[in-house]
Amino acid sequence: MLLSGFSRLSVPCERFRVTYQLQGTEDEVYDRAKDICLEQTVEFPEEFIPEGLIKEHIVGQIESFESYEDNRFLVVISYAIDSAANELTQLFNVIFGNISIKPGIRVEHIELPDALLKNFKGPRFGREGLRELLGVKKRPLIFTALKPMGLTSQELAELAYQFALGGIDIIKDDHGLSNQSFSPYEERVSLCSEAVKKANQETGYHSIYVTNITGPVQEVKKRAITAKERGAGGVLISPGLIGFDMMREIAEDDQIALPVISHPAFLGSYVMGTSGLSHHTLFGQMVRLAGADGTIYPNFGGRFSFSRSECENIVQGTEIPMGNLKPIFPCPAGGMSLASVPESLKVYGNEVAFLIGGGLFKQGPDLIANSRYFRELAERLSE
Repeated sequence: MLLSGFSRLSVPCERFRVTYQLQGTEDEVYDRAKDICLEQTVEFPEEFIPEGLIKEHIVGQIESFESYEDNRFLVVISYAIDSAANELTQLFNVIFGNISIKPGIRVEHIELPDALLKNFKGPRFGREGLRELLGVKKRPLIFTALKPMGLTSQELAELAYQFALGGIDIIKDDHGLSNQSFSPYEERVSLCSEAVKKANQETGYHSIYVTNITGPVQEVKKRAITAKERGAGGVLISPGLIGFDMMREIAEDDQIALPVISHPAFLGSYVMGTSGLSHHTLFGQMVRLAGADGTIYPNFGGRFSFSRSECENIVQGTEIPMGNLKPIFPCPAGGMSLASVPESLKVYGNEVAFLIGGGLFKQGPDLIANSRYFRELAERLSE
C-alpha cells in the first residue's frame, strides 16, 4: 500500500543530465549504468519498483551510450529535476552521491535546465563584475598571495601594502592562514584591508584584499561579516573543507556582498585518476553553482600534475552557458611564474586571473618593482 501511494505522486517530467565516463566491456558498462540509475535515485531493488511515476520518472534514465576509447564509454543519464529538491546539496548528491564510493565512475559534465538553475543565484560578480570592481577593462587580472605562514599580521599587512603599490589587482591570504596565534583573524583582516586601502589612495588603483574565511562552520559567516565591516574586498573559501553549500550561502548573502574566490584545498582526490569528477565539472561548473567569482587551481607546467588539456577543460566549465549563471575567472596557480605567463596566455587569453605567489619573491628583493613588472607584462601581452 505504501509503495502504490508513492506511485501517485505528481512529479515534473523535466530532467537534468549527467555525463559519466565508465570503464569496462560494453556489457559491463551498460550494467553499471543501469546500477547508477537506481543507486542515485531510489536505491531500491529494481524488481520491486512499482509501475508508474517512480519507475518512469524518478529512476534515472540512460539517454545515450557511446564508446570513445578502448574500454571507455560516455554514458548520459537523466534525472527528474524534482529529485534534486531545489537544493545544491541534494543536486550534488544525485549527481555523485553513493556512486562516489564505487570505482571506475567519473562525472564528465552536467547539463541543468533553467527550471533547476533558477534556484541558484551563482556568482554575484562574475567576470564583468570583477573587472568593473577592479577597474580592469581588458588585460588579464593579476593575483598574489600573502605568505609564508608564520608571519605576523603586521608583516603580512606590509606585504599587502607593497603588492598594492605595485598594482596587483587581488591580494589574498594564503589558504593556510586562518586564526593562528601569530596572525589572529580579526587583527589580520583589519591591518591588511587598511594597508591595501592606503596603497590605493596613493596609486589610484583599485586593488582588493581577499581574506580567508575558511574555518569552523560556526565561524565562517561571522568572519565574512567581519571582513565586510573591516573593509576587505573579497573572501577566500575552500569548499572542500567547509562545503559547497556554505560557500553558496556566503555568496548569496546581501549583507556580505563580496566577491568569492574558491580554493581547491582538499578537492584534489576528486580529479586524480579514472574515478571522481572531471576538472571541468568540479573546478568550473560546480564552483559556479556554489557562487564563486573565481576558481583557483594548479596551472599546467607548475608543481602539480594538471595537464594543459585539463586546464583548458576547467576554462570551458567557467564559461559554458549555464542559464543565469555568470562566467567566472579561471585562476591558474600552483607554481605559476612570471616566465610562464606568455605561454599560459595562449591557453587562457585575457579572461584569466594569473595567481603568482612565491614566484613574485623569486623575481628579486623589491616586491613593489616585481609587482609592477607583473602588471606591465599582463598589459603588454594582452595588447
